[in-house]
This record gives sequence, structure tokens and C-alpha cells, in this order.
Amino acid sequence: MSEQYLITEDKLRTLREFRLMDDTFMAKFFEKQPECTELLLHIILENESIHVSEVIAQCSIQNLQGRSIRLDIYAKDDTGKPYNIEVQRAPKGASRKRARYNSSILDANMTESGDAYDSLPDSYVIFITETDVLGQNRPIYHIERTILENNMPFDDGSHIIYVNAERKDDTPLGLLMQDFYCKNPHDMHYSLLKQRATYLKENPEGVTTMCELMEDMMENVIKDDRRKNACKMLEGGKLSYEEIAEYSGLTVQEVKALDEDRTA
Repeated sequence: MSEQYLITEDKLRTLREFRLMDDTFMAKFFEKQPECTELLLHIILENESIHVSEVIAQCSIQNLQGRSIRLDIYAKDDTGKPYNIEVQRAPKGASRKRARYNSSILDANMTESGDAYDSLPDSYVIFITETDVLGQNRPIYHIERTILENNMPFDDGSHIIYVNAERKDDTPLGLLMQDFYCKNPHDMHYSLLKQRATYLKENPEGVTTMCELMEDMMENVIKDDRRKNACKMLEGGKLSYEEIAEYSGLTVQEVKALDEDRTA
């Protein structure tokens, strides 16, 4: 696929509108960017000793039943602590049960058979939300388990944090949230973020990377629509695999696989 085909005016307009509050742009922004991820964690956790050793964007993890969940950002520091960072514009995507589930997924994938439970590292699930989903008008919420009888911390090492992106004041966290809403990289406060955003929006290599990403996204949307249409035809039970393939734009093998998954 040629660069001329990928970089169109429509894509460039879309790219100019991207903000870090858009999860697609955010995931590509932090992908394989430990220094930018470190900055994010230093500000949110108020801990500048964190050293990120690994960052994976759009990381898929399966639970014991085989259900897959895709994390916006999965990172590890040099002590082995895992961090899941999610950007959520809709309150539903940042539900309390979702936070609990993500936390359990991190724990389940941090241990091997025979590991001592006490060796389980602390884990962090961080939601950056477009609205104040917890409704207490606070810039940040720290959720920890406590012993109800004496209100003492349980200290199990599980940490859930909600960052309210509506609060854009002049604190380090507020300035970070301002940067999350910037469309123009040159308006950003933090130089590391400004440098990365400028690369993705203005550097020819970065622009090509983003245009390729948008192309893949569009192809995935088309593929999902074809799968949905094929599933409806399979449920009708009147058409052959060959007919459904012809009408949906999928291959016969793909239609057969959908049917097998549907009836499993």
C-alpha cells in the first residue's frame, strides 16, 4: 500500500482532531514509549521513582475461561509491578465492576504455578475518565480495600485509581489533563508529550504511522459489519455457507468459522 494512498486529506483532518482523550490516539501515543508512560505515572501516582521497563498498547489478555479483554495500556516497572491505564469517554466503560475485573486479570497473569502468594507484586488499574464518573467533584480518587470494623487498610497491594479529566486546574495533574485535551501539540505543557504528539501529527513518518492505523481501523470496522451480517444470515438458517459468503463479502472458511463459534 503506497504512502500516497494512505495519506489523504480526510485522514489528515481526522489526525489533527485527535486528542489523548481519544483511546485510539492515546494507545498509539504511549505504545513502546516508556518515558512518556513514566511521566504519566509519576504525575498520577505522585511517585517519581517509578521506572517503566515495558509498555504494550492494546494488550489482549485472556482469563481462565478463555474470555479475552483488551487493555488500552499495559506497563511494567523495573520491580515487576503491572499498570493498566484506560482512557474512557463513556461512564459505562469505567464501571466499578470493570475496574475490579481488570485488577483481577492483572493478578491472574502475574503468577506461575508454585509461586508464593506473598510474592505477588502490587498492581495498579488507572481510569482516566472524560466525566466525573464517581460524582464527588474530586480530581482523583484512590480506591483501596479496608477492614470495615476499624477502617484500617487491608494492604493487599491492589490499587484502583480514577482520574477525573474534567478538572483542568494548574496543578501537575490538572496540567496533564489539559494536555489530554490538546489537539495542537504546541499547546501542551509537558515537553515529552509535546514532542511525541508533534511526531505523530507533523513528522512524515509519524503521520504515515497514524494514517496506516486509521486504515486498519476502517478495515476492522468493515470486517466487523460483514461478520454481523453473516451472523444474522446464519441465524436465519436458510442460506448455505457459499451464499452467505457471497452476500457478506467474507470467505466460505470465515463463514464456517463464525457458525462454529456461534453454535459452540
